[in-house]
Amino acid sequence: MDSAAPYLTHRADETAASQVLGLITSLVNAADWLYDHWYLLALAVAVPWGVGETVVRRLAARASAERMALELVPNRHFAPNLEEIFRRGVQLARASTAMPWWAPRRAKAVQIRLRADGSAPLRYRIEGPAGGERLLSITPFGPDVTVNRARPIVDESRTHTVRAEFILRGKLTSPLREVPLSPDPLQPLVDAVADLRAELGDLAEIRLDIQRAPKWALRARRLQLMGAARRSERREAQRAARWLRQDASGIEDSLGWQLQQLLTDKPGSGSGRRLVMPPVPRRVEPAEALGKLAEDDHLVRVQLLVMCASNTEGRAQARLAQLQAAFDVFGGRSRWAMRGWQLGPWRIGADHWPTKRGFERRWNLGHCQPPRANWVRLEELTGLLKPPTVNCRLPVLAGDLPTFAFGEPQLLLQGIYRGPDGRERLVATYAEETLFEVGVGKAGGGKTERALAQAIGWGHAGGGLIFVDPHRDSWPRAIPFLAHDHLMPRIALVDLNGLGPNPRVSSWNPLGMHHGQAAHEVVEAITDAYASALAWDDATAPRALTILTAALTVLVAINEAACQAGRPEDQATIFHVRALITDAAFRKAALAAVAGRLDEETRAWWQSVFPTLPPDAFAVVLNPIARLAANPITRAFLGQPVGVYNIRAAMDSKMIVWVCPGGNGPTDRLLTALLARDLLRAARSRRDTPEEKRVPFRPYFDELITLTGAAPETIASMFEDLRKYRCHIHGMTQLLSRLPTPVRLSLVQNASTLATTAGSKSAIAPITAEWGDNPSPDRVATMERFEHYVSMNVRGRRVGPVQLRGPHLDDIFAAQARPQQVPALERAALANAQALPLDQLTDQAAKQLGRVAAFLRARSPAGAATVHLSKEKEFG
Repeated sequence: MDSAAPYLTHRADETAASQVLGLITSLVNAADWLYDHWYLLALAVAVPWGVGETVVRRLAARASAERMALELVPNRHFAPNLEEIFRRGVQLARASTAMPWWAPRRAKAVQIRLRADGSAPLRYRIEGPAGGERLLSITPFGPDVTVNRARPIVDESRTHTVRAEFILRGKLTSPLREVPLSPDPLQPLVDAVADLRAELGDLAEIRLDIQRAPKWALRARRLQLMGAARRSERREAQRAARWLRQDASGIEDSLGWQLQQLLTDKPGSGSGRRLVMPPVPRRVEPAEALGKLAEDDHLVRVQLLVMCASNTEGRAQARLAQLQAAFDVFGGRSRWAMRGWQLGPWRIGADHWPTKRGFERRWNLGHCQPPRANWVRLEELTGLLKPPTVNCRLPVLAGDLPTFAFGEPQLLLQGIYRGPDGRERLVATYAEETLFEVGVGKAGGGKTERALAQAIGWGHAGGGLIFVDPHRDSWPRAIPFLAHDHLMPRIALVDLNGLGPNPRVSSWNPLGMHHGQAAHEVVEAITDAYASALAWDDATAPRALTILTAALTVLVAINEAACQAGRPEDQATIFHVRALITDAAFRKAALAAVAGRLDEETRAWWQSVFPTLPPDAFAVVLNPIARLAANPITRAFLGQPVGVYNIRAAMDSKMIVWVCPGGNGPTDRLLTALLARDLLRAARSRRDTPEEKRVPFRPYFDELITLTGAAPETIASMFEDLRKYRCHIHGMTQLLSRLPTPVRLSLVQNASTLATTAGSKSAIAPITAEWGDNPSPDRVATMERFEHYVSMNVRGRRVGPVQLRGPHLDDIFAAQARPQQVPALERAALANAQALPLDQLTDQAAKQLGRVAAFLRARSPAGAATVHLSKEKEFG
């Protein structure tokens, strides 16, 4: 047995060796077979992967088909705080998981779409699982953001398209830069698309997909980072030890060290070398090594895709470069960078094989397959989790403010807008939305020039208007651009300035009934005009109001009878109030002639109350009329029986009427008050016309301070009421605070357009206060001449305040200037107003009382007193 043991041991060793050799041979043969048949191994791996990928893609596509879309529209006061934005981010992360259990992870994401296509500066949409709609519809932003269910967007094909995917580069555990909320973090992105031109097919869209971080992937990432940190620490320790040993060896081999050892008297001090202790690797702290990945809370994976397109070569590439620069704002130790490789002038990225197809699949289906590096915390995405705020300066696009087109009746010129790219365009508002307009600014600032440009453009487009200018400067400025043959029949000039030796003057009888006015409306309009100009009311001047109303009632009845008798040339004028009050014979004949037209109360007043009034009670009524009669221009203008001026007919026939009252004295204020009240009466009389048939008409009031000084309540009523009758007021003034309180309140309350030029801060402050002092009075006060800040209504929402340059007639209407036809236009405008020489009108006015007296004699019953007044007694 003892002799057999070595033999058995030897045999066992040989068997084991042969087995090992056989195993090695088998492995070599297997490796050789696999090398020869590698395609079988690749096929065995590729088939299961391909089948699995196909199944996952089909499931993901099916899940993506059930997505919903919401559009968030902020108002101009939207100013969220960090907590509200963070809560919105939590909502988005939670909503990303609102998918069926079978949905692949790539479909479990919420997408933020920032889109600029010319319809808005930057549209903000949220797309995600249909199950998350209720969660996302109620935002922590409150009423400052409107959430609307959005329809799918279908884009037309563009000629040039570029794509890019952004990944985080730099130190991946470090957060992105903390961008403050003021100015808005979206401002760089808005600026990058500010010069987008929809007519060229420009389009830019950013899609940020947010996906909750999977636990297993996070743990694997942490293990990888911790391992890398430990290896890095060991390398650092080894490097430090190596440098320490080299330093020690260098010191001991140096001449100084050897001399020191020779000079020392200590035995054995020079023998041997120092013992160098290598540094111990520092303990790796997880919080330091993992950075933002150390905590699980509010950690998400993101996918950032960008696409730019245009029909013009080069614009899409330039837009992508602008957006890339905009994302640099968020960069710190970690930053956004385009994924791909740069090879000289060429870049291989999302626009090229093999990544282009995957990009388009993710883009079209909303799938989120982020790179391994794209881990962020919600706090890093603060700037992208909300729509643009009040701190974001938004550009004005053609879709926000239409471009003015000459001759287009739906548009009303507002000014010249200079875009972010330096291009200028004439901008306009829609005429049907521009109900009332107010322009404020210092003298010479350009507010009248802007109003003239608007009025001229409106007139050329076929619109009717009246331009009331007490100083007349606007008429010679405008006529070169109105001197067109097709406009001349529509233009009328009522000039009461009396220029020249024998000026031509139009005529108006406020009491005239030949235009078919309602008698009570005429009486009310004139009485209210007197009361407004003279500050009468029921408390301070009740007797004067009563006397004037009674006298006007009789005179209007006379005129009504004259028109019905076919003798409109025998109508009384406002100057016959004096004869009716002071001449007993005229009064008796007048009352007898129209007795059947007066109501019982009016007849009783003339019979019972009038005889008891003392003579001095009539002075307050007669003095203003005497002042009108003393001025030859107003005497000629108001003293004609059949007045030509008829503002209601001008409204309905789209006339362009220029009225120059002639000054701002007491007499001029009374005349202005009469004209303003007649305009209000005429506009209100349009209630006899169906609303859809009322022709739009635009009164322009230059120097509102002068006009409202004469008729404050009338002007205030215009701003309150005339919108219903499609009569839209445009007013200009130097100082809003100088206007009467009723006018100022009505004007600001109802203004569709507010505009201001530069001026003193105290003058501008009431306008900027309406804008929330954005821009501030300091900023507006330092604007250049002819610059305006304007807020407008467009498509039911307010645009601005936007800085515009006031239009200059010589620039924007240079093609319409016809200076050689100015004399022809002046003749036509006076002819359309049937203006006659002053001396001729004065003579007719002087004879009118005799004509009225003759008419009354013919209509008086038998036995009535004979009426006879000389010319001298008429105006006394």
